[in-house]
Order: sequence, then structure tokens, then C-alpha cells
Amino acid sequence: MVSLPDDLLERIDVRARARHATRSGFLRELAERELAAEARQSQTEIEGLLGEPVRLGGDATRLIRQDRRSH
Repeated sequence: MVSLPDDLLERIDVRARARHATRSGFLRELAERELAAEARQSQTEIEGLLGEPVRLGGDATRLIRQDRRSH
């Protein structure tokens, strides 16, 4: 159960109605958007620390096998 102040619920309901959505649908959309934004921010911070990810061209399995055979 989630508790929210009445004035906040009213503001949420107004926005949800304006979007032709239910309160639950509107809150779900907001939560998903916020979580996605946090994930993007985390990814950006990690890439800032480690640099851009190495792109292997989609054939990582072949490259790993070649590397194993070379030893």
C-alpha cells in the first residue's frame, strides 16, 4: 500500500484524466520513466569511468575461440 497526501492525489488524477489514463497507469508510466532515466544515468557514469564499451562486431564467440586456439 502506498500513502500519498490528498492534494498530491488530486494533482495526479488531474494529469491522468488529461492523458485519458487511469491513476495506476499514470503512476506506472512515471515510475518506469524514472527508473529508465536512472539506468541511463548509471550507464553514462560507468562509461565515463571506463570509457566506451568495446564493440566486437557481434561475433564475440568467434573472437574468443580464436584467442583460445592461439594459446
